[in-house]
Amino acid sequence: MGLFFKNRRKVKKKSKKVTKEVANKGHLESSQKAFANEQEIIIEDQDSPETTGTVPDSNAAPPDAKEDSDTHSNTKARKKRSLFFRKKAKTETERPKGLDHPELTEKEKDKQKDRDITGQKKAKKDVKDQKTGIFSRFRKGMSKTRSAITGRLDRLFLGKKEITEDLLDELEEILFTSDIGVATTQALIDSVREKVSRKELKEPEKLKSALKDHIFSFLEVEPVPHQKPAPGEPRVIMVVGVNGVGKTTTIGKLAYNFKSQGQKVMLAAADTFRAAAIEQLEIWGERVGAEVISHKSGSDPSSVVFDAIASAVSKNADTLLIDTAGRLHTKKNLMDELSKIHRVAGKKLTGAPHEIWLTLDATTGQNAISQAEKFNEKLGITGIILTKLDGTAKGGIVVGISHQLGIPVKYIGVGEQIDDLKEFDAQDFITAIFD
Repeated sequence: MGLFFKNRRKVKKKSKKVTKEVANKGHLESSQKAFANEQEIIIEDQDSPETTGTVPDSNAAPPDAKEDSDTHSNTKARKKRSLFFRKKAKTETERPKGLDHPELTEKEKDKQKDRDITGQKKAKKDVKDQKTGIFSRFRKGMSKTRSAITGRLDRLFLGKKEITEDLLDELEEILFTSDIGVATTQALIDSVREKVSRKELKEPEKLKSALKDHIFSFLEVEPVPHQKPAPGEPRVIMVVGVNGVGKTTTIGKLAYNFKSQGQKVMLAAADTFRAAAIEQLEIWGERVGAEVISHKSGSDPSSVVFDAIASAVSKNADTLLIDTAGRLHTKKNLMDELSKIHRVAGKKLTGAPHEIWLTLDATTGQNAISQAEKFNEKLGITGIILTKLDGTAKGGIVVGISHQLGIPVKYIGVGEQIDDLKEFDAQDFITAIFD
């Protein structure tokens, strides 16, 4: 009897142990399954920008029963969050291209369009203001010439009711003393007399407008035919003029102008006679960022030009500006030296120099026309540069040169600043003088 109850207690104890082991095994399997599900959800959420969960170590021990309950709750929340971010990513992927702000309403889009249009208008206005500022400076530089011509014309016409012979005589005097030139003045007066005789001009007020139109026609000069550089070759421009007209300074300003247009510019210091001429050009070259080719003072200017052209070709320069020594147009031997430079340039590069620009001092008046005639006869001038127009009332010389010589004015100097060398525009000139 005692043995029976002893064996029964052993069976119950063993049964309880097996039951506990089974229960523990069930909890273990349940925890491992929950852990695996959590790991899978976390991996899926790694692509989401707001998911911060970390994949647990696969060798870590499973949580207990209480942690198992929390894990199921967290897993449910993470599934919802993962689904939200997947939908959001899909929506962003399907967004039409070009819509930076798809949430903008039609009204907001219209406002954005208006702001863009306003910005474009402001940019155009800035460009216009810049041009207006340049013209204002130009008009200010022409103030003395405007006073000498237009100011006197206004006083002449004031109170006059008809065009008389006396009025035409006074008009002729005003034009002549404004350095327009004898031939040009005579052409203008003859034109006015003809219109008066035909009854086309009766009122003095309209006489000013007729003069303005006729002078403008004189300024509209056709370009002088000249050779152009071959593709890939530099344009060679030879700058000449008498002493003291400002050739070297003008070349520096021309280099600045061309550099501003994106060109690669080189300078040739062929004025080897004037003291410090080479140094002055080198200072300008450093200032505007243009390489200067030079020899020692007193050397042959033709050799400088030869080497400068060779260097410009090898370095793929766009423009080569040649500075020359001042020459008195009345000295034959000095003018012959320029002809030699011209020949040497042509031997080194076919067609060079492609253009020859004559620098004239506007303050010299009618003497400038005499200089232009001599240089043109010897070299064949293709363009005129008039300097110091801001310091003289003799700006009428522009009209005389254009009409009498038929050579276009390329640039005019109206100040001492580096950007005060302006490309000549006939309409701007007329407007600055008469308006």
